[in-house]
Amino acid sequence: MSIRLSFAAALVLACTAGWAPEQAAEPFKLEKDAHVVLLGNGMASREAAFGYFETELQLRYPDLHLLVRNMGDEAHTPSFRPHSARKSQIGFPGAEKFATAYCDNNLAPGSGHLETEEQWLGKLKPDVLLCFFGFNESFLGTGHLKNFRAELDAFLKHTLAQKYNDKNPAKLALVSPTAIQDLSATMDVPDGRLQNPLLAAYTSVMEAVANENGVLFVDAYRASQGWYKETKDALTMDGALLNDAGYRKLAPFLCDRVFGKSPAKDESRRAAVLSAVREKDYFWLNDFKIPNGVHAYGQRYNPFGPQNYPFEIQKNREMLDIRDQALWAALEGKPIDVAALDAKTTALPPVPTNFKPKGDGIKFLEEKDALAAFKVAPGYKVELWASEKEFPDLEKPVQMSFDNKGRLWVAVMPTYPHWKPGDPRPNDKLIILEDTKGAGKADKETVFADHLNIPIGFEFAPEGVYLSAGNGRFSLLKDTNGDDKCDEIELIYQGFDDHDTHHAINAFTADPSGAIILAEGTFLRSDVETAYGPVRGTNGGFFRYQPQRRQLERHAQLPIPNPWGVAYDEWGQHFFLHTSGPDFEWMVPGSIKSRYGSANPRSPDLIEPAHRVRPTSGVEFVSSRHFPPDVQGDVLINNNIGFLGTKQHQMMDDGTGYKTKWRQDLIVSGDPNFRPVDLEFAPDGSLYVIDWHNPLIGHMQHNARDPNRDHTHGRIYRITYPGRPLVTPPKVAGATVAELLENLKLPEYRARYRTQRELRAHKPAEVLPAVTTWVASLDANDPNYERWVLEGLWATWGQNRVDEGLLHRLMDAKDYRVRAACVDVIRFNGHRLADQVELLKKSARDPHTRVKLCAIVAASWMGKDSGLAIIAEAEKAAEGDVLTKDRFIKDTYKVAKAYLNNETVEDVTVVKAPEHLKGDDRKLFVKGAEIYGREGYCATCHQPDGEGLALSGFPPLAKSSWVAENDERLIKLTLKGVFGPLELDGKKYPGQVPMTPFGGLLNDEELSAVIAFVRNSFGNKGAVIPASKIKQVRESVKDKLDFYTPGELMGEKPIAGARKYVKMWAMEDFKGDFDKPLAKRNFNRGKEMFTAAGCISCHNVNGQGGHVGADLSKVGQEYPGAELLRQIIDPSAKIKDDFRVVAVFLKNDDKFRGMIVKKDGDSIQLVENLAEPDKTVTIKKADISRVVPSDVSPMPTGLLVTLTKDEILDLVAFVAAQGNPKHKFFGD
Repeated sequence: MSIRLSFAAALVLACTAGWAPEQAAEPFKLEKDAHVVLLGNGMASREAAFGYFETELQLRYPDLHLLVRNMGDEAHTPSFRPHSARKSQIGFPGAEKFATAYCDNNLAPGSGHLETEEQWLGKLKPDVLLCFFGFNESFLGTGHLKNFRAELDAFLKHTLAQKYNDKNPAKLALVSPTAIQDLSATMDVPDGRLQNPLLAAYTSVMEAVANENGVLFVDAYRASQGWYKETKDALTMDGALLNDAGYRKLAPFLCDRVFGKSPAKDESRRAAVLSAVREKDYFWLNDFKIPNGVHAYGQRYNPFGPQNYPFEIQKNREMLDIRDQALWAALEGKPIDVAALDAKTTALPPVPTNFKPKGDGIKFLEEKDALAAFKVAPGYKVELWASEKEFPDLEKPVQMSFDNKGRLWVAVMPTYPHWKPGDPRPNDKLIILEDTKGAGKADKETVFADHLNIPIGFEFAPEGVYLSAGNGRFSLLKDTNGDDKCDEIELIYQGFDDHDTHHAINAFTADPSGAIILAEGTFLRSDVETAYGPVRGTNGGFFRYQPQRRQLERHAQLPIPNPWGVAYDEWGQHFFLHTSGPDFEWMVPGSIKSRYGSANPRSPDLIEPAHRVRPTSGVEFVSSRHFPPDVQGDVLINNNIGFLGTKQHQMMDDGTGYKTKWRQDLIVSGDPNFRPVDLEFAPDGSLYVIDWHNPLIGHMQHNARDPNRDHTHGRIYRITYPGRPLVTPPKVAGATVAELLENLKLPEYRARYRTQRELRAHKPAEVLPAVTTWVASLDANDPNYERWVLEGLWATWGQNRVDEGLLHRLMDAKDYRVRAACVDVIRFNGHRLADQVELLKKSARDPHTRVKLCAIVAASWMGKDSGLAIIAEAEKAAEGDVLTKDRFIKDTYKVAKAYLNNETVEDVTVVKAPEHLKGDDRKLFVKGAEIYGREGYCATCHQPDGEGLALSGFPPLAKSSWVAENDERLIKLTLKGVFGPLELDGKKYPGQVPMTPFGGLLNDEELSAVIAFVRNSFGNKGAVIPASKIKQVRESVKDKLDFYTPGELMGEKPIAGARKYVKMWAMEDFKGDFDKPLAKRNFNRGKEMFTAAGCISCHNVNGQGGHVGADLSKVGQEYPGAELLRQIIDPSAKIKDDFRVVAVFLKNDDKFRGMIVKKDGDSIQLVENLAEPDKTVTIKKADISRVVPSDVSPMPTGLLVTLTKDEILDLVAFVAAQGNPKHKFFGD
């Protein structure tokens, strides 16, 4: 330890040697109407959850009407500030060279049009900037100090050069991180001995750089050390992140250091001012960090976002201005009528619906009819246990869980998809439902917590309920007096992205130790500060939070859309749903230590093709003596579109991994509003299913504010098997440790799950010796013996201890499933196991490949030398080429080893265009493949293989007549979407969820590309539709605001002049037609085809047509007979240099692509878009680095696909004759 501290201190001295710090800047004097902005990391961001700093500041200067805004965000540094809706992830111009250190050299740009932080500062016009940095950077160690110093210096110099307020540079204050508080006596968290020297080093660098730039420096590190000595109370949540008490300490300290000491002018107004600050910050965060921003300014802004979000943002800002006025009024003790002022803000325009069901419209079934709509597997029974009719709070239930007392807790969120300006503040709830009479129906409701915001995930722990609480917050809800009411909310973390609220952390479940798995969807950039360092996640994946250590990690980062379901089997292996897609996967292969911006390899999908449905939500393994013996271990999966019900699959081992076989559809409903989203076995062995109950659920297909989205319904169903008795619920809550350990022998997984949870509420001194005694009492000859001992090991793990004797015994268990389970215990307990690496080496040598794979995954988390040594053991013990051939191992092994060697694993996916496509059509195809596969686009419903999902009602694209036959119809349905029942190639589809209208998402060229891909994939072979034709159709349907119905598409008259597809012509089709000169051709038809084939847009004949194409005056001589046709069919075979597309690279790294139409001694003129030949770009030759000619003709292939053979021959004759009707090619 002394060597490490000495090295850190020496490096600080080296970094600061030679500097001559200037006189420290003086505190700032605030002027009236000054704007104060907080910028930087989570130390700033979390202050907005408390509001103490601004309250203190405003009370000191009540007459100045200060405008304060908090732009802080978790894990931000001066250079690296990730956001889902920004392409640029950097903090200031030129910061890339510093930022890559924080993101594995992958900046991972977002998608959207949200302003950069520089642009926000330009809008906020700060007079004073408080900048909080240094905490996250410190976890990169002493080796990063030099980069941090340069980064911070560049940031300060850039910021000091700006005049955000249009008058003068903002006054800057640089705030250091606080120290780590030693809380190790009461919780297992870092004590600061390792991190505090690093924080001290970074603080010293910050002070030196601040002084060098004449910037005010605030040393919160040394100040906090003094606070910790003054009190025995915890001022931090985990030693690192300030809690409520910590921010109360920070507030006056910051005000004193930045603005000078000054007392509050009227202490009696503190509570009112604090309330006003928090109210104002609510509206500010709904602007700066608007939840569900993916629709407001992200990649799902189009096509519906423009209908409402500009107006909502404007209204919210007007209401924010009113909150500033209310705050200033509170400072004067003169409250204003906020409601009256709100009523005068911008009225939101009504949002039109495109959801128009036929018949009587939307109908919500009563209990009798709802039950009659179910088809239930033989022997089973479904009953309505609770609904919104008896319990009005049961509106939009999303997750449920039975507590240790056997009561059902349900998270409900009528606010979903997000709060709308002008509506009452969110009042989502966590409710408790009970059947106190044993009548098979709920009869009692208790509201545990209200005024929540989008609570899409929760899980119990001895200390309370962990909740995904909206606004990126992960909180602990506590009932401190036992009245079943939440009376304290502790903020654990911020920084979980809610850019898409239904992708935010959700579907919580606990592993055997009590650690909570948090599922997260794509589009997101989560950045969370913890006592162990920043934890970052990009796009789809999972986090794992261990409450006993208050430790978070990025558990798995995968190329998945939106996982709404995680389930553990009885051996501790976990599985998850893709939700947006139909896949169901084993988690382990993808849970190697991930890199920022990169996805780990996926595990093979386990569902049979014939029973793949989407979107899924909720997964549970059958483990109940109330259900028949032969279905134990089956997996149950809910689905919400097309097939509305629960599928049941047999779960079987398959070598290293698993496979499934469909057994039955447990329930399926004919009620189109039935949306099962979660399920769980109750203590009595019956199965409960939550029904979200909504007629409209699509996010791509409908506006998020569509008035037909339901916010008031919700139901819970109970499934039983009347031919078998219910299970007698075991005693869990209030049971003795001995009773609880006996429960671990029960067959029901959920009984053991709740029992382990109850055991974690007892102290280690009670549990650990009791486990030893209990294990010793077990019958070693019982077939369940090893699983029981495993439960005992898990019980010690749940105490944040591991019985190493049990662990070593079970590593030699006969059952490989037990040995595989041991690997997780080893993997997550390096802080407890001195021989962790040696134990993993033993697992790597295990003869069963499942154990070996688990060891390889664990190795990826061990550091380079140890990790590679573990993998080397697996390699030595592997039989044959199993590591490179086994479908569950090969990709994980390859990537884990590469990452440990600090190597990059390239994406080897190569899209190859079919041979019949030529030139630019091949590029269109490749581009279309990328568009087709985007999350929420074509592949989501029609699937990567184009075969669709028949059970979910999504038709195939493979060999589809609608894909191949009619250009105009295909363009229209792609632009506007289609909704309603349809019959396609002899098969009927219900059309419950409309096809997404892509007209607002894709431009004409992108639509041309994706259509080119679809028309030439999956066994299809068809013509490319040029962007010009899509533009024509787009213009013709611009006034259509709703979906097409299948009837409209089948019955509409086509646009005048539209032609049907004939075939993709090849030269072989004209064999013999040019053996003799053309004769007796039809001139008028040839002239007509010159327009129909699109030639006229670029080429000129007899004064008609464009001029960007080659001169046709001598074409008949240059390309006689068949050669002219060959040039049309395969235009890239021979390209004139004057008409060749070139790529022009400039010395500043800019790039242009187009055709050179003019050049002189100093410059060239380039036409980038041949459809707009009058728009040119002039480029100075002195700026050009190189010019690269293309081998692909700008003339597209497929021009002749709507022409018959005779029409093609007439066209060739017309062009060869230069438009001369008296040429010998024509006439009798």
